[in-house]
Amino acid sequence: MAVVVEQLWQDVPGGSGTYIVELTRALRAGGARLAGIAARHSSDPVGLSLPSLPLQFSRLPRRLLYDSWNYLGRPLAEAALPGTQVVHATTWAVPGTHLPLVVTVHDLAFLRSPEHFTARGNRYFQRSLARVRAGADVVIAPSRATAEDCVDAGIASKRVHVVPHGVRTRPVTDAEVTAFRDAHDLGGEYVLWTGTHEPRKNLSGVLGAFRLLSRAHPEVDLVLVGPAGWGDDSQEQRLVADLGGRVHVLGRLGDADLAAAYRGARAFVFPSLWEGFGLPVLEAMAYGTPVVTSRGTCMEEVCGRAGLLAEATDPEEIAARLGDAVGPAHDELAQAGLERAATFTWEACAAAHAEVYASLV
Repeated sequence: MAVVVEQLWQDVPGGSGTYIVELTRALRAGGARLAGIAARHSSDPVGLSLPSLPLQFSRLPRRLLYDSWNYLGRPLAEAALPGTQVVHATTWAVPGTHLPLVVTVHDLAFLRSPEHFTARGNRYFQRSLARVRAGADVVIAPSRATAEDCVDAGIASKRVHVVPHGVRTRPVTDAEVTAFRDAHDLGGEYVLWTGTHEPRKNLSGVLGAFRLLSRAHPEVDLVLVGPAGWGDDSQEQRLVADLGGRVHVLGRLGDADLAAAYRGARAFVFPSLWEGFGLPVLEAMAYGTPVVTSRGTCMEEVCGRAGLLAEATDPEEIAARLGDAVGPAHDELAQAGLERAATFTWEACAAAHAEVYASLV
């Protein structure tokens, strides 16, 4: 099995990077034989731990490799890894191959919001989509919402399989939560948001809702976690300034601090306009933190009845649901979230992938 792991060298690997690491780890634990394919690199990934699996690096750097795959269909994955029976493209980086091909489509952001991508990026994604339509034997989508997007984009429904992601938590002690709070001057309760700063994450909606929430709950602060992204964030900056010391912008955190941030939060808010899966929602529930997220999105699929839903474009409704989450519904939501998250495992995700691979051999 050849698995493309190039996403791990992106500046922000995101949920796709987590998927690759956890999937390959679970597949290998289940006895699968696989190896990774990546472009030429002079160093290891920075943001995520490299999976413990054999790797084959191309002689081409990323940009040239991607273009060569997309327009020439070369180099073939099986040439780099002789003996391969199935090739799995874990993102839109789809290698050339004459073997059965599995492609994971995390989302079709370039179709929803092409204005958020460069002209070159849009050309690349459109070309990749055309190749997937024509050549992928199976397309794996992490949610029904993304599967429906795939079908709308012209991929035959019989080839699309929905396989949800799993979640993995790390033990967090009370002392670690206290240390995290002390390090970031968080004396009281706080609502947590995590993500890359970009338009679809709806950070302005988060800040607008928190401004309303703070009137009824002056004891609650807002913590924003995640790397700097792109887009015009002037409105967000004004809202942060208006809220003074009530908003704590922490940037990217390491795994231990992120776990402590989840575990220590009174509630988690994630009213993204859309996602391919919405892994932060699942992570928050797995740490016992009540979730408020967007109605009518894949996050509603993930949280089921264990989360509170609001219209992403309605700060008043988001604030009202947050009021419930930090107040009377907190304990019930926390328990429901833990139970719901327990049904999403990387082992189950890997088993479903293994079934797909076996059907193609």
